[in-house]
Amino acid sequence: MQAKQWNVQIFINEDDDDDVTTARAVLFTRDGKRHESVAYARRNPSDRPMPEIGDELAVGRALSDLAAKLLEDGAEDVAQMAAPARPSR
Repeated sequence: MQAKQWNVQIFINEDDDDDVTTARAVLFTRDGKRHESVAYARRNPSDRPMPEIGDELAVGRALSDLAAKLLEDGAEDVAQMAAPARPSR
């Protein structure tokens, strides 16, 4: 059995006021396919700044979106493989 490894890069940016955190999750598969998801976390103005919480929420949302995209791609690939072959003319 061949072992495979995929790496996801996570990029996190916070605005100057720590009000909005943006996370970008990027995955490159071995065949060169690129998957990317972007998500946000917004701090309630009445809450004190806690950048770690914004990071966790934004990254979790980006990874969740990335997972959904991968599941959708897999389901589409399965559907294509299951489709009957067209006869040659």
